[in-house]
Amino acid sequence: MEYQIAADSLKDRVILVTGAGDGIGREAAIQYAAHGATVILLGRTVAKLEAVYDEIEALGYIQPAIIPLDLMGATKQHYLDMVDTIEQQFGRLDGVLHNAGLLGVLSPLEQIEESTFDDVMQVNVKAQFLLTQAIIPLIKKAPDGRIVFTSSTVGHSGRAFWGSYAISKFATEGMMQVLSDELSNTNVKVNAINPGGTRTGMRAQAFPAEDVTQLKTPKDIMPLYLYLMGPESQHVSGKCIDAQPKLKPAFSNEEEEEEE
Repeated sequence: MEYQIAADSLKDRVILVTGAGDGIGREAAIQYAAHGATVILLGRTVAKLEAVYDEIEALGYIQPAIIPLDLMGATKQHYLDMVDTIEQQFGRLDGVLHNAGLLGVLSPLEQIEESTFDDVMQVNVKAQFLLTQAIIPLIKKAPDGRIVFTSSTVGHSGRAFWGSYAISKFATEGMMQVLSDELSNTNVKVNAINPGGTRTGMRAQAFPAEDVTQLKTPKDIMPLYLYLMGPESQHVSGKCIDAQPKLKPAFSNEEEEEEE
């Protein structure tokens, strides 16, 4: 599907991007800024956030903001304080891209360490839950609010050895659906994106021997990220959309490759 996005579709919007230091989060932040948004860059590595900040400024876009925060250790109060700061500084919040994620270890379910499972659920589920709870009152005030989660092919259909990550993405899609239903009578639209196989550090961690030249870059999949964050998607909510939909030939048993 070709997504049509106006050049200024995000003008005057304030958008928070988690995991904005590199990969898909970095590219999304730059593209949101390119389409007129004020972008808030959230991540744990200040140097990476500063590099994205500098790139956005060098391109002549609206000055972004930086929020250094490690989702592994952040508490409910951290998110509440963060939202207070956003409201005081910008007066509004129009969109959130939940992009930050943790792969964990690929292994049989029976061999997953409890600590690994806890870490993946903390970053991929609990942190997003707490952040979403904190931002709901503010984003409900937006005339056209957007919350976009990040799912996965293994969040649609579980696959051997992807235990912790797959479970976390099933939870993510469930959270998205619950929230979309609860906010159905508001101006906030809630969706999720499955990026598909994309040239990122997480993908390289999962498939170290893969030929990365065969993968889409984060920039290649940005039309969907822009579409779901802007006014063009005002009638879309409760959906998980594949950024790289695959047309399977008839009678094919070929499995889709994992994303990210």
